[in-house]
Amino acid sequence: MSAWSPFPYAGEYAFTVASIRNQWDRLHAGDREPLPQDDPLLQAWAHFHNGDFFEATALGLSLGSAGVNVVNKATCIYATYLEKRESRRLALFLDVAERAGQALALDPNNLNAYYLRAYALSRYSQCISVAKALAQGLGTKVRVDLETVIRRDPHHADAHIALGSFHAEVIDKVGAMVGAMTYGANKKVGLELFTRALKLNVQSALGMVEYAQAILMLEGEKMLADAAHLYQKAASAQPADAWERLEVELAKAEIDG
Repeated sequence: MSAWSPFPYAGEYAFTVASIRNQWDRLHAGDREPLPQDDPLLQAWAHFHNGDFFEATALGLSLGSAGVNVVNKATCIYATYLEKRESRRLALFLDVAERAGQALALDPNNLNAYYLRAYALSRYSQCISVAKALAQGLGTKVRVDLETVIRRDPHHADAHIALGSFHAEVIDKVGAMVGAMTYGANKKVGLELFTRALKLNVQSALGMVEYAQAILMLEGEKMLADAAHLYQKAASAQPADAWERLEVELAKAEIDG
């Protein structure tokens, strides 16, 4: 595993095992990852929340199956926001999908293995083009994984966000009729998923940014003001950790760009 590009705001977050334990509910309001009981796993999560994604992945891998979710989440976030090489980004997303599948073979109740597999395949699809990914059957895999998470845990805000984005992107690329008939995509359902997500986790900059992108895909220019408002809210959010900081900076870039 080659070294990764550094988190651009290194040193701004300094979580420890103790502080991670105390702030767990806030930090994991979106994915509802169960609080680990072992200090080494908490330390891996501390690395993740500090933006030390390489260290989080390395430590998580050393912990075996117990560390799979922190490994996959750190890999996904790094690949999404910080990896500049397209080929490397694609490989990382495929690594996550494969690792999550192996984890689910051992523990079918690991909901974030479903979620992170869907997240990785969604980002992979965006890289290769959503239309191409749909032709490869990846869209159905993403939808089924996310629907599984929401069915088993209706309070999983991040799965609602990801599934809302799925509906929006499919309709944007293939149209409402084909999207509905072939991939089960539905505009109303997609928008309701975002509304629900932001009720479950009102502080989610991720939810605000993805919602803004979705309404522009689904409704077009008439929603520019609403999208701008969502970007502004996301840009004004107070990030609790490294991932949230990256999402807030993305919102700021959308406003400035």
